[in-house]
Amino acid sequence: MIDPFGRAISYLRVSVTDRCDLRCVYCMSEDMNFLPKPELLTLEELERLCGAFIRLGTDKIRITGGEPLVRRDVMTLFRGLGSRIGNGLRELTLTSNGTQLTRYAQDLYAAGVRRVNVSLDTLDPALFSSITRWGKMEKTLEGIYAAKDAGLAIKINAVALKGVNEDGLDDMVAWCGEHGFDLCLIETMPLGEIDGHRADQYLPLSQVRARLRRSWTLEETEYRTGGPARYFTVAQTGGRIGFITPMTHNFCESCNRVRLTCTGTLYMCLGQDDAADFRPLLRSGASDDELDAAIHAAIARKPKGHDFIIDRRENAPSVSRHMSVTGG
Repeated sequence: MIDPFGRAISYLRVSVTDRCDLRCVYCMSEDMNFLPKPELLTLEELERLCGAFIRLGTDKIRITGGEPLVRRDVMTLFRGLGSRIGNGLRELTLTSNGTQLTRYAQDLYAAGVRRVNVSLDTLDPALFSSITRWGKMEKTLEGIYAAKDAGLAIKINAVALKGVNEDGLDDMVAWCGEHGFDLCLIETMPLGEIDGHRADQYLPLSQVRARLRRSWTLEETEYRTGGPARYFTVAQTGGRIGFITPMTHNFCESCNRVRLTCTGTLYMCLGQDDAADFRPLLRSGASDDELDAAIHAAIARKPKGHDFIIDRRENAPSVSRHMSVTGG
């Protein structure tokens, strides 16, 4: 699948639910209204649609949410997709908040998952509860260690929040180095209405990187995972640290991904509203050829890039949907 700008689309991110057992302040409002369950694709419908993408050249699928592991029977989807690894699919991965990993880590490995990204913005228990609104850091840490014990490679995703967790990022680098975890820092993005002002959260990662260099030697590396992060090796620990900068550096020139929501809506760009709805096709008995044609038509509309801005004078998000809808 080649988009209008010559980029090969080989990476599909699939949100299996918009629900989550946390309420992170940069992601959603505390009193979120979630989608009615009948609007969600069944796991069988999701697997069929993923199969179509694999048939057309997708070789990496990441399962996301909300928190994907809160969806009932979600392991059936992991097992179904995992059976395709080596037969079109190269890699099946997961993004999670870690709260359910103690329960599911062994099953994920058995299904073919080898890497998992876990959201963890701080190592301070009180601050963790504040950022997640009601989460307990111990539960997420237990999940991370269970995933490590199961043989999963761990990458820690941390959103850099101005005046919130920026003083603890040195500790995150040290802790990740100690345990052999990659660390990826992410700029907050203007997606969906939240409580508060996004300009108050926004922290340019150029400032974070300069600050980290006071304590750590960051060496350039060519390491890539297929996502937008730019990675460095931390000389003191041998670990890797990545920076995802949708605000300070538009990385869209190399974008190879599209995002499928739990309702069957395909977003060709995280930062644009144009989308293709596959649920009617799936539920009307569309043939594989019809699904393939619809996917090709959607890829042909993929835009050149996003238009994220954070304006202190205007608190409206650049995109109205929350990150939990599109997939974290």
